[in-house]
Amino acid sequence: MLDEWSSNILQHDPMLLYRHKRDGNHRSVTSKYEILGFISSGTYGRVYKARSLSEGGTIHAIKKFKPDKEGDVITYTGISQSAIREIALNREIDHENIVALKEVILEDKSIYMVFEYAEHDFLQVIHHHSQTLRASITLTVLKSLTYQLLNGLVYLHSCHILHRDLKPANILITSAGVVKIGDLGLARLIYEPLQPLFAGDKVVVTIWYRAPELLMGAKHYTKAIDCWAVGCVLAELASLRPIFKGEEAKLDSKKNVPFQRDQLLKIFEVLGTPDENDWPGVVHMPEYQSMKRLDHFQSQLVGWCNSRIRGPQGYDLMRRLFMYDPDTRLTAKDALQHKWFQDEPKPTWNAFQTIPQQQIPPHRRITQDEAPSMMPVPQHMSQQGVGHAHMVAFGQSQSKPGSSASFASLSGGGGHYGAQSGGNGRKKARLG
Repeated sequence: MLDEWSSNILQHDPMLLYRHKRDGNHRSVTSKYEILGFISSGTYGRVYKARSLSEGGTIHAIKKFKPDKEGDVITYTGISQSAIREIALNREIDHENIVALKEVILEDKSIYMVFEYAEHDFLQVIHHHSQTLRASITLTVLKSLTYQLLNGLVYLHSCHILHRDLKPANILITSAGVVKIGDLGLARLIYEPLQPLFAGDKVVVTIWYRAPELLMGAKHYTKAIDCWAVGCVLAELASLRPIFKGEEAKLDSKKNVPFQRDQLLKIFEVLGTPDENDWPGVVHMPEYQSMKRLDHFQSQLVGWCNSRIRGPQGYDLMRRLFMYDPDTRLTAKDALQHKWFQDEPKPTWNAFQTIPQQQIPPHRRITQDEAPSMMPVPQHMSQQGVGHAHMVAFGQSQSKPGSSASFASLSGGGGHYGAQSGGNGRKKARLG
């Protein structure tokens, strides 16, 4: 039976009693997680490494979104579109090769997404091999990373989800060698969408990984854009540098999308200039007349693969992922069944299984937050005086703080390059 106070409250303001009970049951982020350090930041927020105060001290990555605001004056307008998408999609999916969302916490007009933690990402592996080991990634590891990436992408596509921002910084790896696709902030459901894909996002996919149909101004596109990005990621793992490293032409003041001349040239220099035989629909693309004014090139892909992905099957996989016509480009499902993965050495579910410990990249470094007001700094960190130096979480790293972070490693390529970054984009951050 309700007490007298509750009865009076119900008569005058029924919702007040509900809010009182709700607030009494609410637990803050810092009451559930110990913040171990700051990973990186980006356009949409900041990412932290945290330890659960229950669950046996499990390590997580907490992504804090900034609320939308109007102009320079802080006038909160609600939850960002990116946050809504990422929350909605992550709540509905569950796969071993997709980063798992553990919970979402709303606190002080901010959203906190708590993800499983991954110690590495593809970009970190690339940097480790190019800068520290100065040696190529072994064929077994290359196959293992690519196979698991495709396995996760097959799942997303089976759920009618386009990722739309696959790149090395957004593809994570756990210490057990399991690949995890992260950052669904640009992802979209393509099954009976409420509005055209182009309507909400005029520019998708980081420039170096952007499919030719997008560069040619396509208003409609398919799952094939993700498969092109996989080809770019595979090529980057094999050569330790982006295969199509173009400079991005920025949007003008009216947000019009410009012709991406340099990026297309970088693609044509390797794959050759497409014609109607390669891509029957190219003549109908909005930027076709602009493309015709570019220099003409012959394909150099065979030579490129001979020095980087040896063997006819490796070349065939690359060739089919880089088909200009999206209708004939290899699907993620068919790529997963490609003979390259069936030849020796075969891929493993632990990508690090076949290499010695010293060849595995060190765990990422974490630091004190540059803006402590964003999230409280734990007292034990202040007592240890981490403000004057970087706090190393798991060993030493050769990279700068946050340089290999994606949200669980740090989702969103934070500290690297966002969906609209160009040649210097790795220095730009985008979360979500």
